[in-house]
Amino acid sequence: MATAQALFKPIPRAAPALPGNAATPAKLDLGRMLYFDPRLSASHAISCASCHNIGLGGTDNQPTSIGHHWQRGARNAPTVLNAVFNTAQFWDGRAADLQAQAGGPMVNPVEMASPKAHVTEQLKGVPGYHDAFAKAFPGEADPITLPNVEKALAVFEAGLLTPDAPFDRYLKGDASALTAVQKQGLKRFIDKGCAACHAGINVGGGMYAKFGVVASPGATMRPPGDKGRSAVTGMTGDDYIFKVPTLRNITLTAPYFHTGSVWDLRQAVEVMGSAQLGTTLSAADVDDITAFLGSLTGVQPDISVPILPGSVAATPRPQP
Repeated sequence: MATAQALFKPIPRAAPALPGNAATPAKLDLGRMLYFDPRLSASHAISCASCHNIGLGGTDNQPTSIGHHWQRGARNAPTVLNAVFNTAQFWDGRAADLQAQAGGPMVNPVEMASPKAHVTEQLKGVPGYHDAFAKAFPGEADPITLPNVEKALAVFEAGLLTPDAPFDRYLKGDASALTAVQKQGLKRFIDKGCAACHAGINVGGGMYAKFGVVASPGATMRPPGDKGRSAVTGMTGDDYIFKVPTLRNITLTAPYFHTGSVWDLRQAVEVMGSAQLGTTLSAADVDDITAFLGSLTGVQPDISVPILPGSVAATPRPQP
């Protein structure tokens, strides 16, 4: 237990403070409304919750998400649950935090496809949002801005935590929280080297690593055209480097990898053994590690879907 406690930390029950973005009840309520409002998309058909469904482990259980005009995104939608603890957002880390991430999908032409100016135009055209923004950002002459949309969404998303997983209880000193098989899986997870990248509070999410450190996992799982972080940094040394994903709630978030190409968690464990560790994990290794990963599922957020302010005749219409 002491070794695990040195490598990992339990998920807290309360959301962490966001630097420069204080959480208030009004801002939280606004963020919840915006998260579920499809009118932030050009078609009025796609919301944040479409790709990050809180009832599906914070994902959409799709290889890649369906966006504007039925376009497919380039990468699997990572879970929003516990994302506040990641070192950065998106697979390539191009957003520093939740606030920076929140604005990306709204204006991405493949995803929600709302031009930046249209986001505020749309919200200003819904009368009920005027009061909600004024309460969330008091004292501002014009509170309905894209940065304030991003701030409210970040506050809401920061609270999407899954505490009290069996592994959390184990880390807090309850030796009976894990089964004998899960304890053996935890030992294998550490001894085989998985914890070198998948550590910390999110059991991942805290660093970048090349996908295929030892051997390429193949073009299906690592398409040669997606160079990962090097597209952000411009450095060829960052080819095929991605943010290490969190393993929290991993049993709920299939399919796996940035391509969403593997649906079987056991297969994903096997691939990581060969591609990252350069070893062929035995069937017993895979069984035990997979059992341990099952202990990372925490209490899911209990979020009620908000009643959104209604559109009026002057509200901007959906775009074809």
